[in-house]
Amino acid sequence: METGWIVKAAAPTMRSMNIDTLSSRPRRPEADPAQPDSYALVDRAIRYLQAHGRVQPSLDDLAAALDCDAAALQRQFSAFAGVSPKRFVQFLTKEHARALLAQSADVLSTSLAAGLSSPGRLHDLMVSTEALTPGEVGRLGAGVRLEYAFARTPFGRTLAAASARGLAFLGFVDDDRGGDAAALADLRQRWPRADFAAGDAATDIIGRAFERLWARAAQPSARPLPLPLLLSGTNLQLKVWEALLAVPEGRLVSYSTLARAVDRPDAVRAVASVVGRNPLSVLIPCHRVIRESGELGGYHWGLPRKIALIACESARRESAPATLSPG
Repeated sequence: METGWIVKAAAPTMRSMNIDTLSSRPRRPEADPAQPDSYALVDRAIRYLQAHGRVQPSLDDLAAALDCDAAALQRQFSAFAGVSPKRFVQFLTKEHARALLAQSADVLSTSLAAGLSSPGRLHDLMVSTEALTPGEVGRLGAGVRLEYAFARTPFGRTLAAASARGLAFLGFVDDDRGGDAAALADLRQRWPRADFAAGDAATDIIGRAFERLWARAAQPSARPLPLPLLLSGTNLQLKVWEALLAVPEGRLVSYSTLARAVDRPDAVRAVASVVGRNPLSVLIPCHRVIRESGELGGYHWGLPRKIALIACESARRESAPATLSPG
């Protein structure tokens, strides 16, 4: 089944996490960024700009390449990212990525040292964890019922899965990457022995999660009710995913910095692999990890979407500097 906004999940894993969600319904922008064609147009623009970045195309050139009206393109980008296409392009450069890395050099260590629930943390995620027994992990989901649903979000179609214990999976769906079937296969291989059923359990959580992400700039001091997340992984996986929660919006860290943060400086490749196995896109912000060179590296749900996430977060941070936590 499919709904307009998503959220909810389940799973037998190592830890149960709580992430704040909005306590009141945020004011939506006049142009709804969740419209199904909004991200599709941004995705096409990003792909074109990746291929023609050195040319620095004008708005008219970009609109012509995308076969759309220049004014409409300007409106779509403003609704989606809050900035013009020209400014958006500047957030896509390697130079911008390097600048974010330099600005974020001490953010991860400082935030982790302060504790994920510290009042002065550089992110707004309150997290509590509960370790499951090795036996629970080893059963690979046996005895767990996961309800799943598809829905549209500002960054495209998504698949979410939840149990009574929390959100277990949140991934994106793209036709050029296998569509619904590939997304379901990804979910099932992570929980090979779980019972799956289409249902509404995932719908509410996803909607709350993405509403929260879009309302951060408008309501930076909101104290939402916790959103339960359920993770399954090894000790290293859990440490890496928890460390990712300490990376603030609008900041980036390198894979090597992340490896040092989890006390595995000699295992950068292993840490990078764990980042790529993140089961909860956006909520656990694996998109905020790039290479030290400024190259963006990979992303399980497609590089254009990683670019869009980074650029949108950079735009929001730039447009509301006084409302964001210091860093």
